[in-house]
Parts: sequence; C-alpha cells; structure tokens
Amino acid sequence: MSGEHSDAELLARHVAGDPDAFGELFARHRDRLWAVALRTMGNPDDAADGLQEGMIAAFRRAGSFRGDAAVTTWLHRVVVNACLDRLRAMKVRRAEPLPDDLEERADRGSLVSSTDAGLDPAELTVADERRRMVLAALRSLTPDQRAALVLVDMEGYSVAEAAQMLDVAEGTVKSTRTSAARWSGGSDLSAARTVRRR
Repeated sequence: MSGEHSDAELLARHVAGDPDAFGELFARHRDRLWAVALRTMGNPDDAADGLQEGMIAAFRRAGSFRGDAAVTTWLHRVVVNACLDRLRAMKVRRAEPLPDDLEERADRGSLVSSTDAGLDPAELTVADERRRMVLAALRSLTPDQRAALVLVDMEGYSVAEAAQMLDVAEGTVKSTRTSAARWSGGSDLSAARTVRRR
C-alpha cells in the first residue's frame, strides 16, 4: 500500500477520516523529520519530545494545510517550530547548556554515514573530528540559527525550502546562516556539509 498515494492524497485521506493515512505519511518521512529534530534539539530525549509534539500538531491541524508548499515541507515546518518552541520554553525554565555528551551520542541518528564502513582509520578519525567540531559549533548557536543551519547545510534543503519550513523570508535564512557562521567562528560550520545526511 505504501507508495500508492502521494503525500497530498494521504493528508487528504487523513482529513477525511482514514485512520491509517497519517501513519503512512509519517512513516515515509520519519527519518528526515527525526534527523531535523535531533539536530535542532541536540539530544535524543528532547528530539523525541519535539518530534512527537510536532506530529501531534500536524495530526490535529491537517485540515488547515493550504497546499501552498509540499506536504513534506509543511511537516518539516511543524516539527521545526515544535522544536524551537521547546527550546525557547526550556530556556525560560532553565538556563542550562546543551548536554556535554553530544559526542557520545553522535553515532545515533543520521550523523553516521552509511559509507563510514569503507573508510580507513585515518579517514574515520578525520570524520569523527569533523563531527565533534560541527556539534560544538551547533551548541554555540541560538535555536533559530541552529534550525536554519541544520536544514540547509546538514539536511541539504535549499534556502527557499528552509525559509518555507521556518516560515521566514529567504533573506532571513541567509543572514541567519551568516550570523551563525560568524557567531561560531565560521570554520567549524564549514564542516557541516561533510556531516550532512547521505
């Protein structure tokens, strides 16, 4: 049954009362949605909460989908916004930095490349150091900067797609990424493209 219906058709079927349509839609996109939530939140526990809140919101608000963007763009926007809302609420509740054990968790989610097995130990060491640099740089960013950087530089979305997902102008995404590079020292974030999900 998977693959027979487009994303828009599945969303319409969900709105019409099909109990399985939203689950199929989520199953199609869960890996990328999880990767965005994980990189935006910084740790699996908070990412799981952000993704869950985003999917609950999408489930409930599916009828308000206008079709101005692709369904997957809309889903990413809902998840990113849920994650950013959680980060803002967490900042108000407590002023704690992201966990220090991000490097230990770096082998989870989409940070691990499917091609790592073919690399020699020296290349693995360089790749591991690159991941550490990117994770350290991500920890130094504001949630909005992190979201823009993750979507464009790590997940491979265009600036236009990221702007739609974040519900901001394209120029805002560009300037946010520039500010993020400046804020983090620049060179660390240049490695983000090599850590991107493959």
